[in-house]
Amino acid sequence: MAMAMTIRNAASRRAMNPISADFSLRSMSSWWKNVEPAPKDPILGVTEAFLADPSPDKVNVGVGAYRDDNGKPVVLECVREAERRIAGSSFMEYLPMGGSVKMVEETLKLAYGDDSEFIKDKRIAAVQALSGTGACRLFADFQKRFCPGSQIYIPVPTWSNHHNIWRDADVPQKTYHYYHPETKGLNFSGLMDDVKNAPEGSFFLLHACAHNPTGVDPTDEQWREISQLFKAKKHFAFFDMAYQGFASGDPARDAKSIRIFLEDGHHIGISQSYAKNMGLYGQRVGCLSVLCEDEKQAVTVKSQLQQLARPMYSNPPLHGAQIVSTILGDPELKSLWLKEVKIMADRIIGMRTTLRESLEKLGSPLSWEHVTKQIGMFCYSGLTPKQVDRLTSEYHIYMTRNGRISMAGVTTGNVGYLANAIHEVTKSS
Repeated sequence: MAMAMTIRNAASRRAMNPISADFSLRSMSSWWKNVEPAPKDPILGVTEAFLADPSPDKVNVGVGAYRDDNGKPVVLECVREAERRIAGSSFMEYLPMGGSVKMVEETLKLAYGDDSEFIKDKRIAAVQALSGTGACRLFADFQKRFCPGSQIYIPVPTWSNHHNIWRDADVPQKTYHYYHPETKGLNFSGLMDDVKNAPEGSFFLLHACAHNPTGVDPTDEQWREISQLFKAKKHFAFFDMAYQGFASGDPARDAKSIRIFLEDGHHIGISQSYAKNMGLYGQRVGCLSVLCEDEKQAVTVKSQLQQLARPMYSNPPLHGAQIVSTILGDPELKSLWLKEVKIMADRIIGMRTTLRESLEKLGSPLSWEHVTKQIGMFCYSGLTPKQVDRLTSEYHIYMTRNGRISMAGVTTGNVGYLANAIHEVTKSS
C-alpha cells in the first residue's frame, strides 16, 4: 500500500512538473552524443606524434620552444635567481583584474622605450594578460565590442592560432599578402597593395619581429613605408610581439617596427609575451597595451579591458608576473637576462648558418640562402607537405606540414642528420 502511494505521488509530481520529468529522461541518455572529436592542433599535434615515436633517431623541429645545444629545455639563470628571491614571499592573494602593476610598467618600457613620452603622459591602457594568446584574445574581444562592424586583416601565412582567436571573438577576417613562395622572402608589393586597397580605418595584425612561421621581416625602410601608408589610410596596427629579443638578440632592436609607428604618430595596440624570451612558457605571462589619445581615454579603455577580463579569467596568475617584475626591476638581473637572450638568439643564428652550409656541402640543387636570410626561431624551409611526410615516415623528423622548422630544435648533434634527410627528400625537386 505504501509503495503504491509512493508511485502515485511520484507520478503526480512528474505531471505537475514536466520539465523535471524531461530532465530526468534526458539525464539517462548522453548529453554529448552529437559532439565530434576536435581536429588535432597542427603544432601541438607534432609533439604528440614525436613523443609516441620509439625511434632513437627522432628529431623534433616542430615545437616553438627554445632548446639548448643538447636538445634540452632551458631555465634561464636570471629566472632561477628570481625564483630564489620569490620563494620566501608569503603573498598569495589575487592580483587586480589588470594584473601586476610593476610587471606591466616594466613590460611597457620594453615595447615603448625606457624614456617613452607615452608612458610619462600615462596615455597607455595596459593590463597583464595570459601570455600572447590571451593578449590577442582580449584585444579581439575589445575590438568586437567597441568596433562592432570592423574586421581584422591577417597576413598569409601567420601563426595558426591567430585565426582561431579572432574567429572565436566573432570578428570577421580578411587576409593580406606577406610571403613570396618563389623568393622565400617578403611580398612587399603585394602587402602594400592590400594595405592600400583595404577600406579606410581597417584593423591589421602585424608581427613586430621574427614573423611566425616565415622568419621574414620587413626592413626598417619598408616598415617606414608601411607606417606612412597606414597613416594615409587611417588604419589601426595591432602588433603581436611574441619574440622580442629572439630576432636580433637585442630586445630594443626587435621593437624597431613599433618605434617607427610611434614616431609617425599612430595609436597602436601591442601583445607582448614572456614565453620565449624568458622561457616562461607554462607561466602564461604577457601584456596587452593600447595607446590612447590622452590619460583620460587610457583610464577608460583600461577599465573596459578589465571588464572583459573579469568573466574570462577574473585575475591573471601571480607567479609569472613576480618573476618578470623581479628580473626587469633589478638592474643586475635585467643585465643578465639581456645576455642570456643574446646567447639564445646567437645559437639559433649559428644553427641557421650550419644548416645552410651542410645542405650546400651535400650538393643540393636548391638554393638555401633563405635559411640564413630569415630571422628568429623559425625557418620557412619551402618543403612541401609530401616532403615533410617523407621526413617523418623515413627519417623520424617532425615538423609542421607547412615546412616550418623550429631552429631552436636544431643542435650540433642533429644538424647533419637533418640536412642529409632534407637533401634526400628534395634532391630530385
